[in-house]
Amino acid sequence: MSMELTAVLSGNRYPGRGLVLGCSADGDVIAAYFIMGRSTNSRNRIFSRTADGIRTEAHDPALLADPSLIIYHPVRDTKDGLVLTNGDQTDTIADAIANGGSFESALFTRTFEPDAPNFTPRISAILAADGSYKLASLRSVNGDGSKTCRAFWEYPAAEKGCGHFLHTYAADGNPLPSFSVDPEEVTLPGGSAAEICQTIYDALDAENRISVYVYRLHDGAVDTAIINKNA
Repeated sequence: MSMELTAVLSGNRYPGRGLVLGCSADGDVIAAYFIMGRSTNSRNRIFSRTADGIRTEAHDPALLADPSLIIYHPVRDTKDGLVLTNGDQTDTIADAIANGGSFESALFTRTFEPDAPNFTPRISAILAADGSYKLASLRSVNGDGSKTCRAFWEYPAAEKGCGHFLHTYAADGNPLPSFSVDPEEVTLPGGSAAEICQTIYDALDAENRISVYVYRLHDGAVDTAIINKNA
């Protein structure tokens, strides 16, 4: 039985980075991505728009200590659909698709993040024009960084108000425990992209939330919104 997305978010102080795809309560195709952070380096970020999606940037370049896992393109539009991920595998997927490859083939060239002892999962999604979508997670099998588990899920266009939520961490902790089960089935809110973006942002832990992006396809027209804590 699905739970309200807001209840799932508010019930987890630190889901980390998250992807949500599905159909809003109003019947619109929805995709969302959010980031959270505990360190100064992670919290020093904003989402900015690009020609084909968004990228993360340092809010204060003077505070940027290590860009390797925090500066990337979370969202890129491709001929196969909208790609959303929590790292630079967005570019791996987009490049593969441009050269005749696929979402799946691209992710077989990647693994989880090299951030021991967390070994953060790489989570990815692709949203097709018909509202169907795929999700994927690349995570450490035993939490020791020795082997990679690659899990893929494929969903038809969702019914009104339904969606799936995939995130990096099961909860807060040291080290952070990876989210390692199927994507959570959730009930999605309605409204404009800006209203849904605000709903997600408000449900995230106020101390750790950083940025939220929402894509909404309404009557064939794209509507997007961004909220940055570091506005």
